[in-house]
Amino acid sequence: MSTDVDKINIGDDKATWRDYYDLCKPKVVALLLLTSVVGVVLASPPGEISLFVLFMSTLGIGLGSAAGAAINQIVERESDARMARTENRPLPRGRVSQQNAFVFAIMLAAASVFVLTAWINTLTAVLTFASMIGYAVVYTMYLKKATPQNIVIGGLAGATPPLLGWTSVTGSIDPHGVLLVLIIYTWTPPHFWALAIHRRDDYAKVNLPMLPVTHGIKFTKYSILGYTILMFMVTLLPYLAYMRGEIYLVAAVLLGLYFFYKVFLLMFSDRKNAAISTFVYSINYLMLLFVAMVVDHYFASDVSKYLCHNFQFKC
Repeated sequence: MSTDVDKINIGDDKATWRDYYDLCKPKVVALLLLTSVVGVVLASPPGEISLFVLFMSTLGIGLGSAAGAAINQIVERESDARMARTENRPLPRGRVSQQNAFVFAIMLAAASVFVLTAWINTLTAVLTFASMIGYAVVYTMYLKKATPQNIVIGGLAGATPPLLGWTSVTGSIDPHGVLLVLIIYTWTPPHFWALAIHRRDDYAKVNLPMLPVTHGIKFTKYSILGYTILMFMVTLLPYLAYMRGEIYLVAAVLLGLYFFYKVFLLMFSDRKNAAISTFVYSINYLMLLFVAMVVDHYFASDVSKYLCHNFQFKC
């Protein structure tokens, strides 16, 4: 074990670009950026989106998200080395030294603040930096080790990208942008706890107080159901608040019902892969839900006109 720790702390100075790419948690960042892009699109009138704002905001938010991911891996390097899911990351394997990873993270964070301040607006730069600190410092260094409700309390930091995209366009915090944050915030517990059930032994091994470890799998499953109900209700708000139209409503209902199906399988079936299957679907769910918002943004008026004309709906 001491050899592994030495390897983590020193690194072998043979890192490739792929090792630094992996430090950024590219799959996680890609999902976050999808939601931030949707924020940009929804804050812009159809057909009037600024490609410059879209590109620069995505770049700046992406750099900030990558910085947070790198700091997260620096803080958790020793526990990552003991978990099957994370043992092959660059720091546990010694492919990148702790010092080089830290310099890399600082460069990413500085570049994020510069890009957003110079070409977007100060509010977005401040919110992006605050989200990075919330995830990398508040959640990773303190909440994750302190309470089984870590993801509930700290989930806000990872839910802000659509608001960041929104403020990139408007320069102000809008209730509709906040509603997008609320969707991701309520989605996060069932998403993460499904993974935590699947990886319960890993978390127990490193003494992280995840809900399945501290309260058991049965309690966690019922907690997932409770938050899925809350999430489903929140996803209807964009329609009820006249933010989105019929296309989004149909997508939200259908995607949500299938989410319930996955959760019920997790709760009541004996399938060994039920937890990881729920986790994977939760990712696809969020992507499709936000894509549905974009489709609705551009085509909802056409659908409304069709319904009014052919089915005598009140318009």
